[in-house]
Amino acid sequence: MEQRERLEWLQIDSLDLEARGVGRSASGKVVFVANALPGERVQARIVRSKRNWEAATAVAWESTSSSRVTPRCPHFGVCGGCSMQHVDAAAQLAFKQRILEDDFWHLSRLKPQTLLRPLAGPSWAYRARARLTVRLVMKKGGVLVGFHEKASSYVADIQSCAILPAHVSALLLPLRELVQGLSQPQRVPQIELAVGDSVTALVLRHLEPLTDADRQRLRDFGRRHGVQWWLQPKGPDSVELLDAADAPLSYALPEFGVTMPFRPTDFTQVNPSINRVMVARALRLLAPRPTDRVIDWFCGLGNFTLPIATRARQVLGVEGSATLVARALDNALLNGLQDKVQVSARNLFEMTAGDLRAFGQADLWLVDPPRDGALALCKALADAVNAPGSGHGGGDGGVRSAEAVASFTPPRRIVYVSCNPATLARDAGLLVHQAGYTLRAAGVMNMFPHTAHVESMAVFERAAALA
Repeated sequence: MEQRERLEWLQIDSLDLEARGVGRSASGKVVFVANALPGERVQARIVRSKRNWEAATAVAWESTSSSRVTPRCPHFGVCGGCSMQHVDAAAQLAFKQRILEDDFWHLSRLKPQTLLRPLAGPSWAYRARARLTVRLVMKKGGVLVGFHEKASSYVADIQSCAILPAHVSALLLPLRELVQGLSQPQRVPQIELAVGDSVTALVLRHLEPLTDADRQRLRDFGRRHGVQWWLQPKGPDSVELLDAADAPLSYALPEFGVTMPFRPTDFTQVNPSINRVMVARALRLLAPRPTDRVIDWFCGLGNFTLPIATRARQVLGVEGSATLVARALDNALLNGLQDKVQVSARNLFEMTAGDLRAFGQADLWLVDPPRDGALALCKALADAVNAPGSGHGGGDGGVRSAEAVASFTPPRRIVYVSCNPATLARDAGLLVHQAGYTLRAAGVMNMFPHTAHVESMAVFERAAALA
């Protein structure tokens, strides 16, 4: 006998990390409710039930939040590209700031001395990087191009996208027609997007060789729509231009007089407007002096390295990818900063206190890790600070490393840029409780409007008595 649908009225108290409303059922279970906001009383349809929690969807409202707005995109709720279009921009930022503060406190018992003003930019048409999934779905009339449906492996049937640049959103339907006309459309799983200041690049992932006719179709499409085609027959290293390009893919950081060429599969920030103000804030907080030596850990292409080089005596950029290290050096040469910039390839997830000595003394650090954070780097710093005879006794009992050297002097200030508040909070605990730093300031940046993704920045300084 089929189980009847269960409906229940719930008071929503908070949002979870996926921007679902959180309430409690009459039985006391935690219920995660899609499309519900704090302060609302909703009728929820239970769609999944576990021992300690349930998932539900809001179907009716007795009261609504003042933060609720009408989603701009007609595909919101089906497409998984956004989760917060029903929340106004100010409330989105407040939600993300609260996540950051909660993680600092619950994971490391820390509170920033100062909360930085949240950084915000355009909420729409901001996304300069995206991976668009491609599927041949005959039941839906042919090829689909877009993001996955929410909590699904299916591709959403979208005709426009409000967070992509307008000229890219306008390509979604023409791209369907293009792929449909290729010799083997079922063997094209993905199109990657990279928008620079003057070039829009599309990377076609194809699992079978393209025919001459396929290549001509791509050329015609590129000329008609003003896009630069790259081909990817295998892994990321196989990416190559379809034809020689007149202009390179690049972005500028005008405040620092820096231009950054990049390949479409290189890591660059999704939101160029926020990236510009993020780099500017990081430099203001880092405050390098003309005599300072700075290390930029996880430097990538040099997004922070090159701007720092315009202010400091010397910058060492360290990155795990030898390919990115080579491109960072090329970018330094292009911008005339080669005399101030050094780059080094190193696995930063396997660092020791001895490794820090090998990189030399630095006055300042910029740390910009991936989602996994910079645990090994922060542990190495704590070990070096607490090494026997170092003269920098670090806090409350960090592990002492035989590799650490007595002469090690820790940086006076660290600016940490994070895309995961949980790993930032974990690493902050090491820096403060073991390495003798103070969490001076922290705040969020709305790098991904309408999503629950939290980008943040924190500033650590050595206690005055130990600096």
